[in-house]
Amino acid sequence: MAHADHQRDPCPWVILSDFGGAFSMGAIGGGVWHGIKGARNSPRGERFVGAISTIKARAPVTGGNFGVWGGMFSTFDCAVKGWRQKEDAWNAIISGFMTGGALAARSGPKSALGSAIACGILLGVFEGVGVLLSRVFSEGPRPQLPQLPEHMAPQSSPAAGLA
Repeated sequence: MAHADHQRDPCPWVILSDFGGAFSMGAIGGGVWHGIKGARNSPRGERFVGAISTIKARAPVTGGNFGVWGGMFSTFDCAVKGWRQKEDAWNAIISGFMTGGALAARSGPKSALGSAIACGILLGVFEGVGVLLSRVFSEGPRPQLPQLPEHMAPQSSPAAGLA
């Protein structure tokens, strides 16, 4: 079931690309989130100013957090692909496990292990859903029932024409 994505950049460059993409998603999503939050927490006449100031203060932080996660995940993914010499769903699951553990390492081994397991499970769910959706929406030939022989084909009755 594994297939190589030949449209992507080679491994050293894909890390930078994934970091930038994750940063952008985090900054845009964080801008929307913190804009709404800033407007809701501001007094009535100051909602726009409150939204803008909250976006400027928090959206880059959210983007940076997303970027670090994306860049670290991509780095581990490249390392795992090089180590295993395969491209399959296990690479993402292992990379998610390692990313979760590395990001929580400063909180201690118990917290790092819990975060690693949670991220590995999360990436496993993502990969499973991706495989399921690719099977459901694949354009390949679908199995069909064989044609019935003529003597077993349904006959139209005279009463069917009256209905």
